[in-house]
Amino acid sequence: MELHALLATPVALPCIPRTVALLMAELGHQPPSLRRLNQLFGADPALAARLLEQANAPAFQAPGQIVGIPEALALLGTAQLQSLVAAAPLGATSRSVPGVNLQQFWRYSRNTAKLARSLAGFVHQSQIAAYTAGLLHGLGELVLHLADAEKTQSLNTLVAPLDPRRAKIEQRILGYNYAHVSAALAQRWQLPEVVVEALRFMGAPFDNDVYEPLAGVLHLAVWRARAREAELGEKELAVSFPGEVGITLGLDIDMVLQQDPIDWTVRPDAGDYV
Repeated sequence: MELHALLATPVALPCIPRTVALLMAELGHQPPSLRRLNQLFGADPALAARLLEQANAPAFQAPGQIVGIPEALALLGTAQLQSLVAAAPLGATSRSVPGVNLQQFWRYSRNTAKLARSLAGFVHQSQIAAYTAGLLHGLGELVLHLADAEKTQSLNTLVAPLDPRRAKIEQRILGYNYAHVSAALAQRWQLPEVVVEALRFMGAPFDNDVYEPLAGVLHLAVWRARAREAELGEKELAVSFPGEVGITLGLDIDMVLQQDPIDWTVRPDAGDYV
């Protein structure tokens, strides 16, 4: 399926059921806690995308300007947030996205966002934009699975959806990869250009005419989070580290691992979902 046809296929990106329930409960308080709302929206890629899409809509007269969840929450009223959350499709079963372990995907997306935010601070880039890009970057993979299940199932026999080699395999077979889909979605949602460009070039940060450091930050965060899901050992980490990107940002592998804010002692198959 061509990219434009894929993007024209209607899909419903699933949200975390518990997060939706907690948000509805919080929004029932008078007033709801903005800190808690920020935490909950920031834990769910699909909900965050819906929120940012609405905040960047022409109705709020700030399309392409709202980069983070706190800014979006400042724009939308409680009733609007309640409507947005109530309409959210739930990822209630393992078959919600055939071929994708949603519990793993949600955890991985949050970890990538945290890593991107930490690395962005280290290299003096926007931490809010980095967190947004990290949280949303994998949504293109869900779209691929929902819109072209037959093709992605055949891809899954070669590499798992979160395998570090996934983007290259998709590019070779499809002519595009999940990052291109995520970037196209962000552009459709009128998200800021810095996020769109970071998503579009996260797999190959030097392909852009003007190097976007946030794409490099996201590239390193994705590498680290996927390496964790693949349970790579010390030698495999050293061999697979994207050194060229790291050098450009002034980061070596030790510096990247030291910026890692996640408790990796928790097993990858553990729960802990907001």
